[in-house]
Amino acid sequence: MGADKGKKQKLGEAEQAKNGAENIDGELVLSIEKLQEIQDELEKINEEASEKVLEVEQKYNEIRKPVYDKRNDVIKSIPDFWLTAFMSHPALSELLTEEDQKIFKHLSDLEVEDFKDVKSGYSITFKFNPNPYFEDTKLTKIFTFLEDGITKITATSIKWKEGMGIPNGVAEEKKGNKRSHAEESFFSWFTGSEHKGVMFEIHDEVADIIKDDLWPNPLTYFNNEADEEDGMEDDDDDEEKGSDGSEDDDDEQDDEDEEDED
Repeated sequence: MGADKGKKQKLGEAEQAKNGAENIDGELVLSIEKLQEIQDELEKINEEASEKVLEVEQKYNEIRKPVYDKRNDVIKSIPDFWLTAFMSHPALSELLTEEDQKIFKHLSDLEVEDFKDVKSGYSITFKFNPNPYFEDTKLTKIFTFLEDGITKITATSIKWKEGMGIPNGVAEEKKGNKRSHAEESFFSWFTGSEHKGVMFEIHDEVADIIKDDLWPNPLTYFNNEADEEDGMEDDDDDEEKGSDGSEDDDDEQDDEDEEDED
């Protein structure tokens, strides 16, 4: 009898524990469902916010366009503006061979333009004066954003004049503050698409630099202000190191004086 009573008690306790666990699981499921509903609500708000941001960006792209055009008109009156801006840029300067620099002297205009639907893509266009290198007056690279993070890239097929073609540079060692020249021509940036007709890529670092860094304010690089700011930071670091070093020197001198007195 005692054994049967103990078994019944244990079974009762097990059933209570089971019911308690079911209640806990049920409450957990309800909490997760409520949390999911809140997350869905936030996601909807975020989507609406993204749409509004795009609308604002599109609106201001239209406002900026005539100002960019006015800026380009002024730039055309400044000799070698884009060549200087490129050569003063820490990343873009590494992409131009010596022969590229000669071609860039004929570059009259650079334009970055978002599609009307900003999230669909953009284009980068280089406009050239008549030159001895190629027939084209415009070289354009177009980036179209597709689903799944894929970017469709198309580019102008460059019509090189007889005896020209892609110029290749020769790598040279750095001398003083001079940067080494690129081994591959900047214009191979166009031919990557040219050979395949249409190329699919996820990322184009050169395009990102031109679109997001150079294009918004090329005057910064033309004036070489970016390098000057870096130079000022280096000077500050040198001064800090110098002050630290002088303190150490003073301490060492004091120690030597004490030893002489002894």
